[in-house]
Amino acid sequence: MAKNKTIETEASVAAYVDAIPDEKRREEFRTLVDIFAKSSGFEPRMWGPAIVGFGTYHYKYESGHEGDAPRVGLSSRVNAITLYLAYDFKKREELLAKFGKHKTSKACIYVKKLADIDTAVLEKMVKNSMDQMQQDYPL
Repeated sequence: MAKNKTIETEASVAAYVDAIPDEKRREEFRTLVDIFAKSSGFEPRMWGPAIVGFGTYHYKYESGHEGDAPRVGLSSRVNAITLYLAYDFKKREELLAKFGKHKTSKACIYVKKLADIDTAVLEKMVKNSMDQMQQDYPL
């Protein structure tokens, strides 16, 4: 079975953030890391080379594939900041409707800049996602 590429590392979150080339994106990302830390109750940790994760859970699929992943996280990608939240958290669609300018996939939410979103709504989304993760994967 293939080895997981995205694993928790000892790499520095501060060094990852400091390496974001665009100064404005760097500052916005720092703010988002603070929001995720406050809302999740966990300190940020690097997962692989580019995901800042908060908390951890263990999953196992019917196929037998298993591993660990962050409960919530975010990453600064070329075209957007990617937010990793549970895809089925309480009031997801209602909160996304109030969130501001974004795009989504099943579990990822993509934002271009902090000014496009309501950070109070983001805090609720992270908390609701953490609640869902606790229900699905109790600590």
